[in-house]
Amino acid sequence: MEIGIETALEPAAEIPVVEKQSRRSGGRAHRVAVRTAPLADNLRPIRAGMSGGQYAPLSHANVHRIHEAALDALETIGLSQAPQSGVEIMTRAGAILGDDGRLRFPRALVEDMLALANKDLVLFGRDSKHDLDLSGTRVHYGTAGAAVHVVDVENRTYRESTAQDLYDAARITHALDNVHFFQRAMVCRDVVDNFEMDINTIYACCAGTTKHVGTSFSDPSHFEGCMDLIHMIAGGEAAWRARPFVSNSNCFVVPPMRFAEESCVTMEKCIRAGMPVLLLSAGQAGATAPAMLATAIVQAVAECLAGVVYVNAMAPGHPAVFGTWPFVSDLRSGAMSGGSGEQALLTAGCAQMHRFYGLPGGAAAGIADAKLPDMQAGWEQAISNTMAGLSGLNMVYEAVGMHASLLGFCMESLVLGDDLLGQVLRCVRGIDVTEDSVSLEAMREVCLEGPGHYLGHPQTLSVMQTEYVYPAVADRMSPKEWAEIGKPDLVQRAIARKNRILAESTAPQLPPDVDAAIRAAFNIYV
Repeated sequence: MEIGIETALEPAAEIPVVEKQSRRSGGRAHRVAVRTAPLADNLRPIRAGMSGGQYAPLSHANVHRIHEAALDALETIGLSQAPQSGVEIMTRAGAILGDDGRLRFPRALVEDMLALANKDLVLFGRDSKHDLDLSGTRVHYGTAGAAVHVVDVENRTYRESTAQDLYDAARITHALDNVHFFQRAMVCRDVVDNFEMDINTIYACCAGTTKHVGTSFSDPSHFEGCMDLIHMIAGGEAAWRARPFVSNSNCFVVPPMRFAEESCVTMEKCIRAGMPVLLLSAGQAGATAPAMLATAIVQAVAECLAGVVYVNAMAPGHPAVFGTWPFVSDLRSGAMSGGSGEQALLTAGCAQMHRFYGLPGGAAAGIADAKLPDMQAGWEQAISNTMAGLSGLNMVYEAVGMHASLLGFCMESLVLGDDLLGQVLRCVRGIDVTEDSVSLEAMREVCLEGPGHYLGHPQTLSVMQTEYVYPAVADRMSPKEWAEIGKPDLVQRAIARKNRILAESTAPQLPPDVDAAIRAAFNIYV
C-alpha cells in the first residue's frame, strides 16, 4: 500500500464534513465528523491564558530573601549611566543621584512605584480574539529573539535571515493555535539601512499575523517613522491608542546594573506614544550576571524593579511587562546555554518573583542549543517550556523555533513547537477533579452491566475533544501504519505542514488599500 506523504499527513479534521457524511450518512463517519468538528474556544481542552502556578522551585522564605537582596542592591549599589532625561524623571520621584553618577533607589520609592504599577495588563491583538490577559498566573507562549540565521533542515545548513523569512514565520505563527503571540524572532539581514530594517520588521510581523506583536527599535531616531507605519496599520493614532497591538521589547539595562542610554530614550518615547513595554534584563549567569542562580535572579529582579520605578515615575500605570530574562553560560567555555536545566530553573524562579510582586511577567524558555530539530532540541524545549508554564509565567518568550542558543530560527521547529506546546499546555491545565469527573456511574455501567471496557462508552466519546489533546504532526501510528505511508520522519511531516500553511496564506493580514498605502510610503522588502 503506497500513500504519498502529503496525502497521508493531511489531518482528518481537515476533510470536509460533507465528504465524511457522504461515505455513510448518519453512520460512524457522521459520528466521527461531529466529534472532530471545531469546538467553541471555551470548550477546548487547551487555550491561551490558562492558569499555571503548580510548580515553585523557590520556597516562600527564599522568595522573600531574593526580594530583600534586590532592594538592598538598589539602595546600596544602584544603577549607572541613565540618560539625563531618566535621571530627572527618577530623581523627581525620589531616586538619589550619587557623586559616582549612580542612581540609588530607597526601599520606600520602590514600594510606592510597585503600588502604582499596572497589575491587570491586557496585551491586545489586532483581532480581539488574540488578546492576552496577563493577570494572575495566566500563561501565554510565543516567539522572540534576534536570530541572524535561518535553519535549512533539508540541507542541514544555516543561512542569513531575510524580511521574507520573518514574514513567513509570522504567517506560520498565525495558523498555530498554541503559539499565542509573535515577537520578532529574527533580523532582516537583507535590509541594510537600519531604519528600513525597523520598518520592514514591523511590516513583516503585522502583515503576517493579527496576534499581538513585539518588536525593537535599533535607534531612538527611528521611532517616529515607525509609529507612522503603526498608525497606518491601526487606522489612525486614536485607534492605536485604544488598542495598542505592538509592544516594545526594550533592553533598558546593560547588565550588570547599568542603564542602556539609547534604549531608555526609546522607552520614554514608547511611553509617550502609548506603546506597552517589556522591561528586559538579560544578564548571562557567569558572565554579565552572578554565576549563582539565586543571585542571578536577584540582579535581574533589581534591574527590573529599577525599570518599574522609571516607567511609573514617568507615567503611573503604563502597561509594562516585568522581563527578568537571566540566561545561563556553560562555564567550561563561556558559551550561552539556553537549553540547560539551569536555564529552566532560572525562568521558573523568575516567574515566582513576578507572582510575588503581582506584576505581569515575561521570561525566556524553549531555547535549544541544538542546531537542528532533533532529540536534543526536543528535551531542551520541552523541559524549560513545561517548567515555565507550570510556574505560571505570563509571557513565555522564545518558546518555539530558536536553535543554536538564539543564533538560528527554524520554521520546521516552529511548526513542531505547536505540537510540543499543546502537550505542555495540557500539563498546565492539570487534572480536573469535579463531581462529574469522579462519578462512578461509567464504572458501574462498564463493570456491572457492560462489555468490561470503555471503548465506545458515551463518556469516552463525550470527552475525546474536551479532555484530550491531539498533535497535528507528531507520530502516534503503529509501525505497520507508518511503513504503509512511506516511513516519514518528524521533520518531513513538519515540512509538509509548513508548506501547507504558507500555500494557504497568500495575502497580507492587512486591507489591500492599507497595504498599498504602506508600500507607497515605505520601502517594503517583502
